[in-house]
Amino acid sequence: MSEDTVHAQPQGVEQHEFSAEVGRLLDLVVHALYSEREIFLRELVANAADASDKRRFEALTDATKALPADAAIRIHPDKEARLLTISDDGAGMSRDELAKNLGTIARSGTRAFGEKLSDAKPEDRPSLIGQFGVGFYAAFMVADRVEVTSRQPGTDVAWKWSSDGKGAYTIEPATREKPGTDIVLHIKSDADDFLDAWRLRSIVRKWADHISWPITIREGDEDKSANEGTALWRKPKSEITPEQYTEFYRHIAHQFDEPYATLHWSAEGTTEFTSLLFIPGARPFDFMEQSRESKVHLHVRRMFITDEAELLPAWLRFVQGVVDTEDLPLNVSREMLQSTPVLARIRKAVTKRVVNEIRTRSKDTENAAGFAAFWENFGPIVKEGIWEDSDYRQELAGFARFRSTHGDDPVTLDDYLGRMKPGQEAIYYLTGDNPEALAASAQLEGYKARGVEVLLLSDPVDGFWPERLSSYQDKLLKNVSQSHGDLEKFEAPAPTGEAADLMALIPALKEALGDDVKDVRGTERLVGSAVVITSEGGPDLMMQRMMRRSGQTLPPNPPILELNPRHPLIRDLAARVARGESVVDYGKVLLDVARIQDGEPLPDAAAFTQKLTAILASTLA
Repeated sequence: MSEDTVHAQPQGVEQHEFSAEVGRLLDLVVHALYSEREIFLRELVANAADASDKRRFEALTDATKALPADAAIRIHPDKEARLLTISDDGAGMSRDELAKNLGTIARSGTRAFGEKLSDAKPEDRPSLIGQFGVGFYAAFMVADRVEVTSRQPGTDVAWKWSSDGKGAYTIEPATREKPGTDIVLHIKSDADDFLDAWRLRSIVRKWADHISWPITIREGDEDKSANEGTALWRKPKSEITPEQYTEFYRHIAHQFDEPYATLHWSAEGTTEFTSLLFIPGARPFDFMEQSRESKVHLHVRRMFITDEAELLPAWLRFVQGVVDTEDLPLNVSREMLQSTPVLARIRKAVTKRVVNEIRTRSKDTENAAGFAAFWENFGPIVKEGIWEDSDYRQELAGFARFRSTHGDDPVTLDDYLGRMKPGQEAIYYLTGDNPEALAASAQLEGYKARGVEVLLLSDPVDGFWPERLSSYQDKLLKNVSQSHGDLEKFEAPAPTGEAADLMALIPALKEALGDDVKDVRGTERLVGSAVVITSEGGPDLMMQRMMRRSGQTLPPNPPILELNPRHPLIRDLAARVARGESVVDYGKVLLDVARIQDGEPLPDAAAFTQKLTAILASTLA
């Protein structure tokens, strides 16, 4: 929403036009989410609770912002006037804040929101409301006009924001008896049920029963309580139903799936806290675009303090929930959060509990499909911990899952160890960008022929953690593209075809390729392919590609070109050299073929095409 166009109106009324893109987004919110209209109340009540929490927190250091004793969130349906009002005693908004907060839709990007909404299944669409910060605008699903009157504590000035959600909104001076906010919805003719107290009560019970602020609904002349108002995490587990856990998870995570795991416990001793955490059952739409910091909510004595306390490490950032303690002061500062020993102990205990839960579930053979789905969703994130967390590195590696040449099902490192060949001293792996391309890589030919299993690692983090892990159960991890000479330890199948004499070919190819290669040599790793490139003494080929993509400048580290002496093409080239013929063009094409085979970009695609065309033409002549 833009404030670029402002039309002065009588008596201090300002009119601001929506941008065309925002108008389209509002249309998407109103119509694409039509079947889930009740979520508008969930979002408005949640906003009211946030505003009340903010004022209560600010009042700790500013007495002028103290809340009234009867602070509550009040819902007032008026059937005769066709109005629904949601009021709170919270922090309120100034004129500029109304323009910014209600005049800016979807800071994550309106276009991104529209694309996600268009692609999402109907049952997944409501979760996008919370993810993209457009919850307030769900009000236009049931209202043809929305008015917001707000006043901040410590000031007598109030402001009113108003819009029909079509082309513009207005801001004007207003009056409000006490600080806080009123949201007035002019209910559409087809939304009568949202003016019935029983319907509103059922929505509050479904979505907001856990909110600690009292929520009331006007019935006749009386405001009647509509929620239990007890922090769910403070209740005994025996008094909480699975449905209540799920509702709370969906509220805090802005998701609509079932949680994969629910962890609810209280810690006693040196540091006391209560924790209610959830491992999601599905990956959020924009998960890979989110920040790496954990957003678990920190509460002190049931009061929300921050979701930036980083209560879990970045490699568990998908975990959602609440940690509540009485061992911190209510006015804890950001600096204190970073340094206090209390929070350090809480972080350690919470991390350990979550890791133990994941490890336990990884061993549950009766629910193996559930863990497989979890790993598909969040395994690439958990593996970041193998790279960056020395305290949990070996433990995470123990329950991690990997694709391998053994079959289609993911395997553990312990599975791998149980299938190692006699005398095998290393765990072999290969990294790449694509699992299908990895499975067909020429790098694997010799290992497959000898029955040696190789892990196939295609997640971006897989280029990093094996080097940091180094070994598992005293077995070194070795990249097959850097393990020259290892295959000679294993019995090979009977060779097919006569081996070429490479004594003259290798020097000829070294001369032809010059600085483009570090070395040229024969290899036992190939069976069906003529050549392959490998690396030694530095990052492997996948890591080099990743570093170049990130803009890093790498020192020269040309590949090694390895030849299959039994391949007909290599035998023919050896014969050409023996006859005194040049193999310069052949050598350059072979190197480019090996690059393509390994997913490497060609330094000069045009030159490769010309040389290959010339060779084909001479062969067919």
